[in-house]
Amino acid sequence: MLRAEIHGHRGARGLWPENTLPGLSRTMELGVHALELDVALTADRRLVLTHDLTVSAVTSADTAPATPDDPLYPYVGRPINALTQAQLRTLDVGVRLPRHPDDTFARTQQPIPGTRMPTLGAVLGLVNAYEADSVRLHVELKSDPTRPELSADPVEFAEAVVEELDRHGRLDNAAILSFDWRVIGAAAELAPGTPRFALIENDTLHWHGCLGDDLPAAARAAGATTLSPEHVMVDEELMAQADAAELPVAVWTVNDHLLASQMLDLGVAGIVTDYPDRMRELWEKYGLPLPKPVSPLRPSR
Repeated sequence: MLRAEIHGHRGARGLWPENTLPGLSRTMELGVHALELDVALTADRRLVLTHDLTVSAVTSADTAPATPDDPLYPYVGRPINALTQAQLRTLDVGVRLPRHPDDTFARTQQPIPGTRMPTLGAVLGLVNAYEADSVRLHVELKSDPTRPELSADPVEFAEAVVEELDRHGRLDNAAILSFDWRVIGAAAELAPGTPRFALIENDTLHWHGCLGDDLPAAARAAGATTLSPEHVMVDEELMAQADAAELPVAVWTVNDHLLASQMLDLGVAGIVTDYPDRMRELWEKYGLPLPKPVSPLRPSR
């Protein structure tokens, strides 16, 4: 029987502000197998949710300096690792500010003004408050080996994430993801029982040197337990190699039924999507087991 999972990308970026507590809450209440989010380390070594290593002008807006006459203000455009959690908490991350009028997510995403950038600890507290044991937390560690000035040491970074997951009792119901396979290797040493997703795309393959023609085998050698490629890389040959390497494949980012159907027919184990609602519709058509929505913490109106 065909089985596959729905992974909510940055929560559900197509529906609600990405990497935010309200967005993640609503995604759990919609129903996903896994909740994917991105983290980076601040100047004061706090783990915060952000997809970018610099403060994005698309997902973040300055409101006020953290302290009067702060020389680093405004914060948009600054490196995340140059700012403290207190400085980053002043940003409004609840309204998408597209650079182009045809930004799809700005049209479909419900704005939630006043939303602040959360820590990983706050997210873990939220998930535990929901008692969302049916939802696996997929934590992507943002790291770019070609830009070390913006990136944390991969071992230190992996240690910080593993410690935070362990502190909240989530190591057994989480996964660690990264395009930087040094992070994957460090996580394999630190938390061998926690799944590890080797993210790949054509633009960053050079990060890893010469990988040869068998990417799944290279990912497995790097410490991965799942291969997570961009959808344009997925074909029958890659799936056969992944099968030989005994690695399931979770493909990203898939937002329409036709492409998702093609991926399911190829045998992927998971689909990462900005629109979990659309994937739930497709899962019903395929007769696939649907992830159960998590009961809301707040009363419905």
